[in-house]
Amino acid sequence: MGSADIVPGVSGGTMALILGIYERLLNAIRSFDVAWVLAVLKLQFGEVLKRNDLIFLIPLFIGIFSALMFFTRVVPLPALIVSHPEEVYGLFFGLILASIIILMGQVEKYGLKEIGISIAGTVLGLVIVNLVPVETPTAGWFIFLCGFVAICAMLLPGISGSFILLILGKYAYIIEALGQFEMTVIGLFIAGAITGLIAFSRAIGWLLEHYHQLTLLLIKGILIGSLWMIWPFQERTYSIVHGKSKLVSSQPIWPETLDVTVGASVGFMVTGFVLVMLIQHLARQRKQT
Repeated sequence: MGSADIVPGVSGGTMALILGIYERLLNAIRSFDVAWVLAVLKLQFGEVLKRNDLIFLIPLFIGIFSALMFFTRVVPLPALIVSHPEEVYGLFFGLILASIIILMGQVEKYGLKEIGISIAGTVLGLVIVNLVPVETPTAGWFIFLCGFVAICAMLLPGISGSFILLILGKYAYIIEALGQFEMTVIGLFIAGAITGLIAFSRAIGWLLEHYHQLTLLLIKGILIGSLWMIWPFQERTYSIVHGKSKLVSSQPIWPETLDVTVGASVGFMVTGFVLVMLIQHLARQRKQT
């Protein structure tokens, strides 16, 4: 999830959905409620530990944090996206394409309503991934807002928190702050993210509880729409803003020649596709036993 959240166009929520932990993640986040806060204030630590799925959350967030640190300080993934975009996006395209096939196969029936919701989700995904990044302030309130909006996108499969930060003009700013341990920026961003987690996890949890299949269909439609952005072969247009190159538009294209880059991209695409299918096969075997 941490690796996916760094790549613009790929959602950590998508990875959670692919790995089969999405609803458990939402339930675990929602367990931090008023009753939990009261238990903390009363120093009822037994009740505090009992209410939360910490055996799930602790290793999950250690993994996310480790990926964020690794891919910003050891292997600069944002730089690889610029130098080798076809290979990076090829891998994630394969992952998401396979997950869409699996998830669509899990729908009980396809009537007019189900098809309409899927189309609406696809259109929403296309609209979001075709938004143009803009220049925005670096004030504290805006960094807080970036954290709030980005974490909501990270939780929602098909919408990338990193791409939302690109649209808000703060992707490079936040990634650099993480890499340089600029605690003021990181603190404001985390505060916004925590607030977004509390609010949005409850909203999407309520929708899944009351409109489970329709909500999943909308999410799957958004995933389909996101493939437009994640297709590895794009004609990208950049603009120099304050001395830095900014992505302003991206249009999918078909590669003109079959060269080493195309071959590597297709290879990563197939690898991602097979990996998800293998995970699904192992998960199905585990359920049967």
